[in-house]
Amino acid sequence: MCAEVDEHLQKVTGPADAIRPMMAWVDRLPLPVVRALGMAEILGATGLIVPPLTGIAPWLPLAAAGAFVLLQIGAIAVHLTGEDRQITLNVGLITTAAVTTWLATTWL
Repeated sequence: MCAEVDEHLQKVTGPADAIRPMMAWVDRLPLPVVRALGMAEILGATGLIVPPLTGIAPWLPLAAAGAFVLLQIGAIAVHLTGEDRQITLNVGLITTAAVTTWLATTWL
């Protein structure tokens, strides 16, 4: 789990040379876009976790999960334009986000 957190923080604050070994697609997008994606992932994860723990903004996990679905659709598009074309993880993440979205709508 710490490696995942480090990966997201690298997207937000790290130099492109440090990010490149972890994510080959970094060269195909401008660095500000990579930074925005990293920040969106961190904010989205916060939006999924904090509201259920605090009881504040019960609609936020629904919005965050829906945004993750859109983010993964974009990730699949980026990965399919690259050399490795491995989208198995993205399909798993989009499925998880879609199920989370569905669960959030049934609990609201």
